[in-house]
Amino acid sequence: QVQLVESGGTWVQPGGSLRLSCVAFGLAIGDYNMAWYRQESGDQRDRVALITRGGGTAYPDSVKGRFTISRDMNENTIYLQMDSLKPSDTAVYYCRADGRFYGDGPYWGQGTQVTVSS
Repeated sequence: QVQLVESGGTWVQPGGSLRLSCVAFGLAIGDYNMAWYRQESGDQRDRVALITRGGGTAYPDSVKGRFTISRDMNENTIYLQMDSLKPSDTAVYYCRADGRFYGDGPYWGQGTQVTVSS
């Protein structure tokens, strides 16, 4: 019954900005560590942003200072604000809720395509 529904992916020019949204159904985002991952090719998905249950955040160096993860508890939604986008940011972006115990996830969104090009 859990669903993570992503939106906001589109084409954008280098240097532009984009905000992705992930609406969670069937779970409360405040009960989970939530993250954004991206998949450029193959099966590998790399985490680009994390927000913990307590609200702390973490980013890899590749996006630090450019990407910001946030949440709206009332809307049960996770956001990824992406600024100063580069062509290397082109990927399918996925929302993920980490499982808290055996049988509880992780849960993944369907993915949304972000293409950064001129």
